[in-house]
Amino acid sequence: MKKIFAAILITGLITSCSKSFLETLPVDAVTEEDFYKTPSDAFQALVSAYSVLNWDGYGNIALSSEIASDDCFGGGGASDNGWSQWDKSLKMNDLNSNAWTKYYAGIYRANKFLQKVGNVNFNGDEATKKRYIAEAHFLRAYFYFDLVRMFGHVPLLTAPLEPGNYSIPQSSPDSVYMLIANDLKQAAADLAPTPYSSIPAAENGRASKWAAEALLGRVFLYYSGYYNKPDIAGIITQADAAAAIEDVINNSGYSLVPKYQNLFRASAESTTAYAGQNNQEGIFTIQYTYLGMGDQSQQNGNRMQVMIGIRSQVLAPYYKGWGAATVNETLYHAFAPGDSRQSASIISIVGEGFGNSYTLADQAQYTGFFCKKYTPLKDKNADDLGGSFQWDNFDNYMVIRFADVLLMGAELNLTSNAGKAQGYLNRVRDRAFGDQTHRITLSNKAQIMEERRLELSLEGQRYWDLLRQGTAVAKQAIDNTSSNAAFNISFRSETGGLFSIPETQINLSNGTLKQNTGW
Repeated sequence: MKKIFAAILITGLITSCSKSFLETLPVDAVTEEDFYKTPSDAFQALVSAYSVLNWDGYGNIALSSEIASDDCFGGGGASDNGWSQWDKSLKMNDLNSNAWTKYYAGIYRANKFLQKVGNVNFNGDEATKKRYIAEAHFLRAYFYFDLVRMFGHVPLLTAPLEPGNYSIPQSSPDSVYMLIANDLKQAAADLAPTPYSSIPAAENGRASKWAAEALLGRVFLYYSGYYNKPDIAGIITQADAAAAIEDVINNSGYSLVPKYQNLFRASAESTTAYAGQNNQEGIFTIQYTYLGMGDQSQQNGNRMQVMIGIRSQVLAPYYKGWGAATVNETLYHAFAPGDSRQSASIISIVGEGFGNSYTLADQAQYTGFFCKKYTPLKDKNADDLGGSFQWDNFDNYMVIRFADVLLMGAELNLTSNAGKAQGYLNRVRDRAFGDQTHRITLSNKAQIMEERRLELSLEGQRYWDLLRQGTAVAKQAIDNTSSNAAFNISFRSETGGLFSIPETQINLSNGTLKQNTGW
């Protein structure tokens, strides 16, 4: 008999953040025939799909793509090969297997939910049923978007695979993006327009109408740029994307946190100034917890945090980590004087007074700069709270925040409504500098892309923003020549920026899957 194992997610209060949406759901193994009967069953199955968002480690697209960009090097320890392979775009067997497994697990769970939800008796509560289905469509779109950006031609599954039917050929990116567009349109249409201030704390982390519309805008901009297409299969036009983004800006209730540094716990002026784990800017935020208590199999901690933490040493207020994604000095110097985003985004070892206390040890590709936004902190670290710093860091990750939406709005309106585009850019820069004297006259897309680099630095967007401007632009930015061979980087245009498909998956498919060009 087939079995369903609903994910057990243990959460609680972390700093000021309620993670009650992912409360414990104690479900033993049950037969599929006995499940999908009640609304509670449906909710548990939906949470099981959500739980895949937490799977991190080497499957974290934000980390791997930052390392692949021009803003970070691989870093880590001298013997940590994986990060240097992403950095240098070199072949390493099964480098991306965790990501492939993560996204197809999420897609499977969303597809299984959509296949079985019709069996559930909602007792006439059609609104709840409609909402659950919309959230599943959002999740499937989310998983597929990360997957198709990373790998290009991937198998397109809209229903769970049956036993013995595992050799599914890859589909064209156009087909995958068509599914994503349709899923997001349905999610945006069917999710209630609940403003941020009215969202219950217990529902933090759930997909909303605003998250669907914001992701739709991001998908459109990436697809239309990378593939040089005017729309997504006639389903989403630029006007559609602009309207979705406008709706988020004008009606969602989300807004900019007044001071940039207070967006992130590691850079906040004080614990009381920190805007919180589910603040007014985080339109879609992945929830994490330390309550796995050192159990690696729980997969509910933010693994990216330990990976980017300063390697093997505590330099208060920062806690220890693995030293991945050392920051390129060119990013540090890209910020203009007075831009609060520089010190909020990047740890400068010398600039913050650690020059005499920092120990290099086996840190690879040391630059003197580390990622700050999500670095673990000594205060309330996972070890002290009863978990493990290896598995249980707990800061939430803002996948899409309001400043990103403003910049998408500026880009989408640049040629059709220059005044509106200028206004959106002004709001972002005014917050960054704390005044209105650092505004620039917006005249071209390159200015927006540079603003995105600074505003969203080290948050997992830079690589994709480069690729959607063309491989020539990506290569010019990413290529790096140094007297130290460890920092010599050459972007391989023949790959189109796509990652390598894991060899184990190609082997399991009996050759049905074909490796990406250049790998």
